[in-house]
Amino acid sequence: MFAVMGVTGRVGGAVVRTLLADGLPVRAIVRDAVKGEAFAAKGCEIAIGDLDNADALAAAFAGCEAAFVMLPSQFDPSPGFAEARAKIAVLREALAKGLLGKVVALSTIGANATQPNLLNQLGLMEQALSDLGLPVTFLRAAWFMENAMWDVAPARETGVIQSYLQPLDRPVPMIATDDVGRTAAELLRENWIGVRVVELEAAERVSPNAIASAFAKTLQRPVQAEIVPRADWEGIFTGQGMKNPAPRMQMLDGFNEGWIDFADRGVKARKGRISIEQAIAALVAKHAN
Repeated sequence: MFAVMGVTGRVGGAVVRTLLADGLPVRAIVRDAVKGEAFAAKGCEIAIGDLDNADALAAAFAGCEAAFVMLPSQFDPSPGFAEARAKIAVLREALAKGLLGKVVALSTIGANATQPNLLNQLGLMEQALSDLGLPVTFLRAAWFMENAMWDVAPARETGVIQSYLQPLDRPVPMIATDDVGRTAAELLRENWIGVRVVELEAAERVSPNAIASAFAKTLQRPVQAEIVPRADWEGIFTGQGMKNPAPRMQMLDGFNEGWIDFADRGVKARKGRISIEQAIAALVAKHAN
């Protein structure tokens, strides 16, 4: 049995689909029974648990061969990452009590960065789960291609997409969420000893200009990327309701300045199958209306 967190999201959902397609038993962990109905219909066993209750989550993990775990995204954290620290503590306690065989935890490129930035939250998770005494794999995934979903409407309507990644011709390590889920499902079935890190990015790195070109190809209209000046970021983010935009800005700086990257620039990283053109085409199709 394979326990999977985050099943209603892109990555967790892809983990479930991959395991089920291979005929493997899945225990889908959901916050309430209603959310589990669709997964039960697909043949999953359902367990109720979340990162607010260590005992319930431990029960959801109990007896499983392996578990896929992840933290919810937190783009506007309190200073010091109080929210992430609390959920990490619950996750660690649940895994320690859960009596399962091995763990694959979704982490991120930049989790090992020493400079302050938003991705330090996943670095804290890696530290907390590294001494469980279980085989643990940290899957450090690149920038999600699906972050471009916010660009679908402007690309279609105006032919211009705003880019915080810059310069526009600089390729950045990216990955499609379906490739993340597929890879996580593969890792769950591998055997290893101790703690390991697996890096994952697409076969080719992606620049903002390449994203614009992918939109142009799919939409059959000219699309170009436009830089959002660094000086405008804080005002834009606070205008969107963020209370603490600094970590997000620092993360973007890390990608733009190159200190958020894989150590060998991805030479040893596993490679995804989905291209930016395929990912953008899927996003446009999904947001057709």
